[in-house]
Amino acid sequence: MSALSHHQRPHDPMMSAGYDGKSAETRNLRPGELSSGTTIIAIPFATGVVLGADSRVSTGTYVANRASDKIAQLHDRIWCCRSGSAADTQALTDYVKHYLAQLAVETGRVPTVKVAAHLMRKLCYENKDNLMAGVIIGGGGPVDGGSVY
Repeated sequence: MSALSHHQRPHDPMMSAGYDGKSAETRNLRPGELSSGTTIIAIPFATGVVLGADSRVSTGTYVANRASDKIAQLHDRIWCCRSGSAADTQALTDYVKHYLAQLAVETGRVPTVKVAAHLMRKLCYENKDNLMAGVIIGGGGPVDGGSVY
């Protein structure tokens, strides 16, 4: 049996600093509520971008898939982080991917991250009443370096 009673705990500096073991996202949830938000992030550096996303797909409070890929490749050096409706974001990324491939063939040049982001923004805005989608477009190239939109 432990030398400490069940009421005594060893000193933990994280607990004395006000850390309660909960993330900022879950700290203010009411009893019985579950967090169902997606986390996506993009950090640019000189020649590229680091993209990150969680992998959980939920439908309300039910986790439908624990191993989903929320980062999609749009072109050779252009990627997209997706959040919101899986159907909406997959349709958007498929459309942008097809458009960028056609653009590259027609112009003979590699599309820029800015062009991909502009197209995605235009599609999202023009269909804002019908979509539930949040995206981050990022990529790198020899001309612009790392870019995030």
